[in-house]
Amino acid sequence: MKRSLLSAVVLISVLALIPGNVLAEKKLVVGGKNYTEQYLLPQLGALLLEQAGFQVTVKTGVGSKLLRQSLENGMVDLYFEYTGTAYAIFFKGKDRAVMTNPEKIFEFCRQQDEKNGLVWLDRFHFNNTYTLMLREADSKRLGIVSISDLADYVNNNPKALIFAMKAEDWERPDAFKGIMKTYGFKVPPANVKKMDYGLTYMAMKKKKADCAFGYATDGRVAAFHFVNLVDDKNFFPVYNPAPVVRKDTLDRYPQIAEILRPLTQAVTTREMQEMNAAVAIEHRPDVEVARDYLKKKGLLK
Repeated sequence: MKRSLLSAVVLISVLALIPGNVLAEKKLVVGGKNYTEQYLLPQLGALLLEQAGFQVTVKTGVGSKLLRQSLENGMVDLYFEYTGTAYAIFFKGKDRAVMTNPEKIFEFCRQQDEKNGLVWLDRFHFNNTYTLMLREADSKRLGIVSISDLADYVNNNPKALIFAMKAEDWERPDAFKGIMKTYGFKVPPANVKKMDYGLTYMAMKKKKADCAFGYATDGRVAAFHFVNLVDDKNFFPVYNPAPVVRKDTLDRYPQIAEILRPLTQAVTTREMQEMNAAVAIEHRPDVEVARDYLKKKGLLK
């Protein structure tokens, strides 16, 4: 009995010398917004963190502003935010020289959030910005790979192409009218079909439209064999996602940055389109799609 009691006392003494955060369970809450890509990014991050020994709770389906508040209030430890969203919505930025430059907009967001106790880790290189799309076959047939190519074609053939977009995108000076002004072309109003956003992809697929306004990493771009035209004059803002972590969380678990870095370096625009399509069109579970991707890239055992 005395030997057992002595052993217990020694064990308690040794444990008392170990920092509390070593003994505590490594728990994290990873948040996500309420659309396909924002269901996938948290799952990708969570799987890597779990592999490294963290116990992760994923909370997705939250609006941008509420998710941001949840991070600030400590209800979420990290989530994946887009540079363009943070710059325009949270920081009210309007400088086009900043918003169209990947490095400048990222650095601006990083510095602003330092003041808020939030840390931007490495950004992804894919860009979920706005885009003008053509069917892949038409792009090859007409030799149109950039918006400048499109402008030249429209100027020479003003009534040849039908454009599909939301009414808002046609009317706003910072959307399609801004594109026409920047690239020096004009589409006749009769050649513009205004419709809900989701219908633009179907109009393209069914050949009811030839060019559409959309989002670069939407799963339907890859699934329906569309191509994003190169924004060679950098009209659209940059929307690179990056993990944004509470500073107190990162101070407690600095390894988070190294765990997530390979992910941010890996994902391409095409791969993100394919993952989005697998969830939104094939209706596969987001965690299954995320796991398959990470295994394919050699990031998950």
